[in-house]
Amino acid sequence: MILFDQVTKTYKGNNRPALGDVSLEILRGEFVFLVGASGSGKSSFLRLVLKEENPTRGTIHVLGQNLGRLPARKVPYFRRNLGVVFQDFRLLPQKTVFDNVAFTLQVIGKSKGFIHEAVPDVLKMVGLAGKAARFPHELSGGEQQRVAIARAIVNKPAILLADEPTGNLDPATSAGIMALLERINLGGTTILMATHDAGIVDKMKRRVIELSGGRIMRDERQGGYLTQTIEIQHQQVRDAPDDRTVPRIQSHLVQPTQRPEESE
Repeated sequence: MILFDQVTKTYKGNNRPALGDVSLEILRGEFVFLVGASGSGKSSFLRLVLKEENPTRGTIHVLGQNLGRLPARKVPYFRRNLGVVFQDFRLLPQKTVFDNVAFTLQVIGKSKGFIHEAVPDVLKMVGLAGKAARFPHELSGGEQQRVAIARAIVNKPAILLADEPTGNLDPATSAGIMALLERINLGGTTILMATHDAGIVDKMKRRVIELSGGRIMRDERQGGYLTQTIEIQHQQVRDAPDDRTVPRIQSHLVQPTQRPEESE
């Protein structure tokens, strides 16, 4: 599903790599937490999976495709298989809940009939069946995040990338969002979630990949946020670029409508 083979990523102007010699595999259907302090490499990891960045060295395979050999013209089609959820929701303020979710399908050329069937179904799944006509400013933070999740999964992606999806939410609302993500995962979607929320990680006991200074320190099944039962790398890499200086992943999943080539 996701395979990193000796991947290093160095940004221009930084002496130390954001990721250094990272090798791992994430299997279909897994729910994986990516944890670590700011500057540990979490955002860079997600950007590489989404092919917003290219590795300096090493190879990355996602959904059976070698991203290093993926032509630029095919990147939009590749990204249709990935959904992304952000900390700050990134909803379109002038559009209703229905239209925010529908927009993802409109720009990839889905028919009106398909959209009017798919959007109500996904809004029901995320608990917003009665709020399709609302605007983002009329919703709570938790409801806005549910809209963002609906938008990310309405095209039924194989992988969902979640970048601090509970970072702006209170604990009770966060618990509801995590319950929703669990249901999505039980449906077969692979989920990779970057988070600083120790409580969520400790409660769910899923696979935990801990990064520090761009290197994997721990890869633990049914792990907690701070447990150290499996240590892969002891050496700390100092002066790694702070993730706050690395651009956060952007939503390239919404692409202008293009006609696939005959071979696709």
